[in-house]
Amino acid sequence: MDPDAAATPDGRGASAAPPPDGGGASATSDRDPAPAHRFVPLWESPEPSRRGRPARVTRGEIVDAAVAIADADGLDAVSMRSVARALDVGTMTLYSHVPGRVELVDAMVDRAYADFTLPDPDLAWRPALEQYARSSWTMLRSHPWLLDLNSWRYPLAPHVFDAEEAGYRILIDTGLSPTQVVETIAVINSTVVGFARSAAAEDADQRADGTDYQAYWEGTTAFWEHTFDPSRYPSITRLWTTGVFESAATPFELRIGSLLDTVALLIERAQAEGGTDIPAFDVCMERLEGDGEAPS
Repeated sequence: MDPDAAATPDGRGASAAPPPDGGGASATSDRDPAPAHRFVPLWESPEPSRRGRPARVTRGEIVDAAVAIADADGLDAVSMRSVARALDVGTMTLYSHVPGRVELVDAMVDRAYADFTLPDPDLAWRPALEQYARSSWTMLRSHPWLLDLNSWRYPLAPHVFDAEEAGYRILIDTGLSPTQVVETIAVINSTVVGFARSAAAEDADQRADGTDYQAYWEGTTAFWEHTFDPSRYPSITRLWTTGVFESAATPFELRIGSLLDTVALLIERAQAEGGTDIPAFDVCMERLEGDGEAPS
């Protein structure tokens, strides 16, 4: 997918709640005081070709290079200078396409979300929600630097909206209330982020000490045999004797079956109580336009 090929707003603009999946540190400390203007370039079409000497680099190439640096060395390694060096151009060349690092990181997030595989809209809610979660997991494993950003302040970018829209679409007509739809997607997002953080931390430890996950736990046998006190931890002991920890997920697995079972119970209960009929899109737009509150 072309990272510059942004979905076009419908003429009324776009508005959405912040991604409800928690977040880490802020992307930068020098935030643009007018974020609405900052995000406009993310919705623009690819740069038209100019007459005369062709541009040495394109905005898409700059963003791709920045993402590659972050994927390999982390977000802190991304600077206008490091990106220019990777592209073998002068640093000032980049400023013709990207105003600065803040805007570059915005574009990087949108580019990462271009890799988010949207669930098949024809799937039933459960396989669709699992596909949504696994798409998020795959994206975060491919671009772990996303975990360093504050997802409550993700850029208002087309591919970010595409993923958010896909999540809500899965549940919006299941009978859940609007609050339940938003909170359920928030829990799914938070769960995936938690698994992805664990995987990223395990990756870092393995790089640091050269010991993989299995070898680490095999090295703790003496502790379990001579130090661990079953009587102090009876619940752990009872579960241990069932063998459940032998089959428990590793940091590199995403297991959400039990969570989906809980969502199924919510939907069943909502439908048994008559469900919530969330107004159709056309009805919502008529109301907004009638109230003079349509986005512009």
